Amino acid sequence: MIKNKKVLVVGAGGFIAGHLIKKILDNGNKVVACDIKPKEYWFQDFENIENHYSMDMKDISNCRKVTKEIDYVFNMACNMGGMGFIENNKAECMQSVLINTNLLIASKESKVEKYFFSSSACAYNKSKQEEVFIEGLKEEDAYPADPEDGYGWEKLFSERMCRHFMEDYGMQVRIARYHNIYGPYGTYDGGREKAPAALCRKVIDAKKNNTGTIDVWGDGKQTRTFLFVDECIEGTLRLFESTCSEPVNIGSDEQVSINQMIEIIEKISGVKKLKKNYQLDKPKGVRGRSSNNDFAKKVLNWSYKMSLKDGLTKTFKWIENEMSQQRNNLSRFTKS
Repeated sequence: MIKNKKVLVVGAGGFIAGHLIKKILDNGNKVVACDIKPKEYWFQDFENIENHYSMDMKDISNCRKVTKEIDYVFNMACNMGGMGFIENNKAECMQSVLINTNLLIASKESKVEKYFFSSSACAYNKSKQEEVFIEGLKEEDAYPADPEDGYGWEKLFSERMCRHFMEDYGMQVRIARYHNIYGPYGTYDGGREKAPAALCRKVIDAKKNNTGTIDVWGDGKQTRTFLFVDECIEGTLRLFESTCSEPVNIGSDEQVSINQMIEIIEKISGVKKLKKNYQLDKPKGVRGRSSNNDFAKKVLNWSYKMSLKDGLTKTFKWIENEMSQQRNNLSRFTKS
């Protein structure tokens, strides 16, 4: 894997980026980290690196500043969240094209060796995702183009921009299409959380309050595949060190419905079967989405190993501990 390089990570305060930075540091590299969020909102913060807090990378002058003397760039930055956020903030999501475009320009000017772009399964054609438990989406299924409105279009456009910088300027690019990455040190409340974290939080609340009921967006029959974050980082670094410049799925093929995932979390938590309050008016996204990983196996010699149950167990325990600490801190504050 990467060693003895100076690596820029943009969107460094985010969930996946935090895990990526840790791995890059463990491998003996120098890291420059940037994010638009102030320090207190970074999921993981590392003291032994060059941190740039509250830096807006939609401003090309900032991109030019941080790409100087950089070997590798990882663009992990985008304005996104779970389906509720994506469907209600399309213009905000689309503006992330400025980050990727300006960062590519600055990277070309600074003669960066290699550039990574974090894309998404939301780039895939929606017409191929209208049924539950669909066959895995292959990389070519992104075309003809009809991605998730807003966020998906931003990802697909930015993929093309990376491709053209490679074709026109010879820049080495690597593109991963992430499929529902989850795990510890991520968002689990506030509106930007994704299904695994949101459902863990809801089950924890139901257990604590003994309500016996949780709210579920949609009818619970919609299906997805989910990949644990440690597996995501392994696949990402294998892709980065490969010779593949085409978009590659980084995901699992363990497809489950939302109802099935709730059952797994119920067993992890030890609660009795919960009653589900299906909220059919909430954003639901496509009906079914799954990752076909044949291309990743071929070009990266990589496939995920952790089951959804094992990954959810790690995630559940982390969220449960975080929520317990929040309650304890609130209790101390109230008493004082």
